[in-house]
Amino acid sequence: MVKAGENLISEDFSWIGDWSGRRAMLTPNREAIFDNIEKKVYTYKELNFRANQLARALRDKGISKGDRVAMFSTNRIECVDLFLATGKIGAILVPFNVRLSIQELDYLIKKTKPSILFYEPKLESQVIEIKEKKLVSKYVVMGKKAILSDPSSLDLIHRFSSTPIERPVINFEDPHLILFTGGTTGLPKGATLPHRLIFWNSVNTILSWSLRADDIQPLLFPLFHTGGWNVLLVPFYHLGAKTILMGDFNPEDTIRIIEKEKCTIVIGVPTMFHMMANAPEFQDVKFDSVRIFISGGAPCPVAIMENYWSKNKLFKMGYGLTEVGPNNFYLPEDKIKQKPTSVGLPVFHCDMKIIDTKTDEFVKQGDVGELLLRGPHIFSGYWDEPEETNKTIEPDGWVHTGDLAMQDEEGFYYIVGRRKEMYISGGENVYPVEIEELLFKHPAIDLAAVIGVLDEKWGEVGKAIITLKKGEKATTNEIRNYLVERLARYKVPKYFEIRDTLPTSATGKILKRELE
Repeated sequence: MVKAGENLISEDFSWIGDWSGRRAMLTPNREAIFDNIEKKVYTYKELNFRANQLARALRDKGISKGDRVAMFSTNRIECVDLFLATGKIGAILVPFNVRLSIQELDYLIKKTKPSILFYEPKLESQVIEIKEKKLVSKYVVMGKKAILSDPSSLDLIHRFSSTPIERPVINFEDPHLILFTGGTTGLPKGATLPHRLIFWNSVNTILSWSLRADDIQPLLFPLFHTGGWNVLLVPFYHLGAKTILMGDFNPEDTIRIIEKEKCTIVIGVPTMFHMMANAPEFQDVKFDSVRIFISGGAPCPVAIMENYWSKNKLFKMGYGLTEVGPNNFYLPEDKIKQKPTSVGLPVFHCDMKIIDTKTDEFVKQGDVGELLLRGPHIFSGYWDEPEETNKTIEPDGWVHTGDLAMQDEEGFYYIVGRRKEMYISGGENVYPVEIEELLFKHPAIDLAAVIGVLDEKWGEVGKAIITLKKGEKATTNEIRNYLVERLARYKVPKYFEIRDTLPTSATGKILKRELE
């Protein structure tokens, strides 16, 4: 595997990976997490105690540095325990998406070969099939409800494992997470995130976003996604701020928690903010405590932002990917409404460039090309995928994002879309984001996605798949004419389809690969 950061800091320090120990030493009694699922508060001291207990139990079960520890669960406090405990002993945490089919789970387990699998009780039926295949030798079920039925309950581990933990030598290049992302073959690739990436992303975020120790966030991303760990949870832990551990996303409950817990920073994907804005509670809520809303994971239409601007709240877009960061940009507050579709400027410790996809040469300002990133916050490579790794990471450390971007005359960056989502119609490049932005402004449209489809005459043409707002009506011809008045003809999709729903991922992103 490529060690992309070997020329960076690689010394071993006793604090590497010990997030809970160091923070507990500094602010033991400060509230770290409010578990909104179990309605319980955890201090940094309590989380460190739990992490030490679990780390000792993992060692007792034969887990050592470099071993993979699989996690199959929705968000819950035991997931945080696993991250903190594996960091202490140098094990590698491998979270699995809870939406995976048995076939997909089978593939990823065979790929990563975990020594132990932690799972929550409600996923027992899927795990039974994995047990029958004997793919993992050790299993631990999470939660108090499992105590009577399973002697390997994680709750029992927390209660009875109390011997001191001896930590191995851990350095920045040792992996801490394997997170799965889409691949060119259609099969997931395991992005290997070393301690280096997790640390430097946290530093970049705290410095560039001006985070504060008194900040409070609702955790809206799943903990099998880089957004769950690295957008704010780890930076908040680093800083000593407070996280609200949310369960499955519910717009009404999210609004209530933001108000009740006085959240200061709220980060989610566009569909989450869209659903919140459509909730009845949104009309009267003021969000007095919120300093800023940030949307990530996909381009956010300005029409969604305007709902929050109307309440005099700052709302902007971010950008990241599993392989780098994921926090790579900062848009200054005074530029938000001036440049609403910009992701901003590079964070403190990050280099970036835009290259022509055919010549690999720099493009001039205003032109579109592929965005490449470099810095201490890049991943090590794809787990057991050397060819894919070499396609993505250049020898000098530049990472190909696969995203198309442009830079304006002031140096601000704009994400135009995914390189693979762009299509060429009659020799002209068409970027779906531009069309989707207009569709979201149509008064009858709720959600929209544009994809390229094959066409005998033009090579490719656009297809717009749309859902309508409740109680609204619009025909495909009306929507087509709406775009004709606002776009060049070659950009107007040839096909339009109105559906009841659009497929979304566990993080709330529209799944274009499932659209036809």
